[in-house]
Amino acid sequence: MLRLLSQGSEVILNKHSTFITTYLFIGLIALAIVALFIGRYHINIDFEFLKSDTLFWQLLLRVRLPRVLLALLAGAGLAVSGLVMQTVFHNPLADAGIMGISQGAGFGAALGILAYGNQLIYVQASSFFFSLAALALTILLSNQIGQDKVLSLVLAGIAISALFSSGLGIIKYLADPINELPGIVFWLLGSLSTSNWETLFRSCIFILPILTFFFFYRWRLNIHSLDKHIAFSLGLKKSWETYLVLVGAVLLTAVITSVSGIISWVGLIIPNFSRMIFGADTRTTMINTMILGGIFLVACDTFARALLPGEIPLSIFTAFIGSGLFVMLMSRRKNHA
Repeated sequence: MLRLLSQGSEVILNKHSTFITTYLFIGLIALAIVALFIGRYHINIDFEFLKSDTLFWQLLLRVRLPRVLLALLAGAGLAVSGLVMQTVFHNPLADAGIMGISQGAGFGAALGILAYGNQLIYVQASSFFFSLAALALTILLSNQIGQDKVLSLVLAGIAISALFSSGLGIIKYLADPINELPGIVFWLLGSLSTSNWETLFRSCIFILPILTFFFFYRWRLNIHSLDKHIAFSLGLKKSWETYLVLVGAVLLTAVITSVSGIISWVGLIIPNFSRMIFGADTRTTMINTMILGGIFLVACDTFARALLPGEIPLSIFTAFIGSGLFVMLMSRRKNHA
């Protein structure tokens, strides 16, 4: 009898979460469509105007559509990366920055701006290269530490983060305060202003396969949240599978950071917000984290490019809204304690 009641309650919860997921997905599509018509140049929805004005289609298809799609993908990728990190490290405050990836990307971009000016392709390539370099150094150093795999990765990540942060400080000190330093600072605050179809396609080559992998892996990701002895008994080979999952999560952040700059709070707050609504089961939380991440970043990017005549750095909005959500989460936990 108890077993039947348990199965019945699980079916009801699954149906409830499916309904919420459906509404969230519809909300994401609606938000993306609305975002196409909001920006520095306001567009009135007039069907006669849509048929005749070629400038409208140039603005819509060549500028806003790739930017909205990239914001959607970047939000989903950063949120999933944070969810994976928090699950593997058993720490709700973990994100990709714990592996030194953000600091490596920032150092690489600043070095690219210092060496090549504002040539975007070189800045993005340098950022991506040093993101991977930070990941490789973190893994190598963690192997030398020789303690628990998860703990050694955290300690190594802290050390590599400090290394690249100091290097970034040196580059900012050497940069031209008129021509180079403003570009470095603006990039470090994050922006999708350089989005175009080429950037979108280049990012999709990495982002979509990794998101697809985590979508199908979500059933097994739950095992990473268990004690290591229980996980081993369930068939999880920590020695290589943990690294595989973490490399996938870090690559997501590396690719996104290389084209958008450092976007804070998405990987930290969205997984926690998703778990608050849907629970800790990654079978349900994974897809909803993707959707919520897309909604969050599309909304923030729309505010960043439409609120003032000039472009506002994206991390200002993600930090402002994310910190508010974080306070709300902490208050909710205190009330339930």
